[in-house]
Amino acid sequence: MTNSRLLDNRGVGKGVAPEFLVDPKLLDVTSPSGERGGMIFGSGPQGEPVTVSVLRNAPTRMAMVGGLYLARQIALRAAATGATVVIATGRPRAWAPVIQATGANPEDRNSPVQLRRLSPVELPRPSEDSPVLVLHDGGHVPQELFPPRSPWQTTMYVLPYLHPQASSTIVNSELVLFQRMPIQQAQQVCQTMRRPPQLAQQLTTLKDDQVIAAGFNLWMPLRLVTNPAEQQILGAVRRGD
Repeated sequence: MTNSRLLDNRGVGKGVAPEFLVDPKLLDVTSPSGERGGMIFGSGPQGEPVTVSVLRNAPTRMAMVGGLYLARQIALRAAATGATVVIATGRPRAWAPVIQATGANPEDRNSPVQLRRLSPVELPRPSEDSPVLVLHDGGHVPQELFPPRSPWQTTMYVLPYLHPQASSTIVNSELVLFQRMPIQQAQQVCQTMRRPPQLAQQLTTLKDDQVIAAGFNLWMPLRLVTNPAEQQILGAVRRGD
């Protein structure tokens, strides 16, 4: 599946999104759903809305390099669509705002938002009616504990920074979200993804609410969209954790 189906900024589409039943309170913490079942993620260079098909009918691998704020925002929005969100982390306290906002019992294996340790465990079975998003918050060189193997399962690797040994995680992801980074890491991104060296400077000058969405034949600067309800839960948009 190409990135044109994973990330869409055209604002038009003929696909029909699956329907989900969610607690009305959860809808207050997410932006409106986008075309093709995509998640409204941000705005493009011309201010146009950009949607990301985080959950789709194919095993999907994504990665983000930067602060925890963005990962927690994605978790909230995925939960609001009716997805099961599995957070595999060694720092459960950092995810407390998400757990509290969703009212989930993180120890309940039937809960829509679950906390797991960084060890292999059986995941909920994904389906079109019950997709699964795994947020693998496992440090700068994550182990392959929860690879996406089924349609409607997405594994997103949360990387605090780009370590040379994490290059395979970047290369094997359909979509990577980059926040601001030092020049050495930016140069590594361009080398790893075979992009022109001059793009490295762009990665070093991103504002706190900006990201680069990158993938096969894709390099798009985006501005994050955060609504007031999300800011009450997560605070102001920021680059760090």
